[in-house]
Amino acid sequence: MSNSSSLQHVLIYTDGACSPNPGMGGWGAVLISKKHQQRKEISGSEASTTNNRMELTAAVEALSSLKQPCRVELYTDSSYLRNAFEQKWLQNWQRKNWRTSGGKPVLNRDLWEKLLKVSQLHEVAWHWVKAHAGNSENERADALAVNARIELAADS
Repeated sequence: MSNSSSLQHVLIYTDGACSPNPGMGGWGAVLISKKHQQRKEISGSEASTTNNRMELTAAVEALSSLKQPCRVELYTDSSYLRNAFEQKWLQNWQRKNWRTSGGKPVLNRDLWEKLLKVSQLHEVAWHWVKAHAGNSENERADALAVNARIELAADS
């Protein structure tokens, strides 16, 4: 990877939504390039999923949409997502052949593996933000996720 100072700085806000959980889900992400003062919004949906899968999918899709290695600050209201990186859960799961501390298979392994792969292309700092607490970019990511889920339901 390039020297950190030469990498483009990108802020990413992600969110997932599912109702009922499990059920129809949506994900959304807001990407903001600091250097180019550009903003991109992406979203999608799945007919049968969980909220945690949508949280992970939002991060996978956002990081995958970057065209080159970047220095990323990723903001999520999912403790599950942030803690897997910040509290080294992922390292422990891999060391235990994708088993939890209780010996059970790790849920959403497919998405965790995708997220690990794509996050290694970038320098990612993981941040937690409180949901529905007035952070405008987190609120926008939530709206994108909810709208994607609602559009899927309307099309069904």
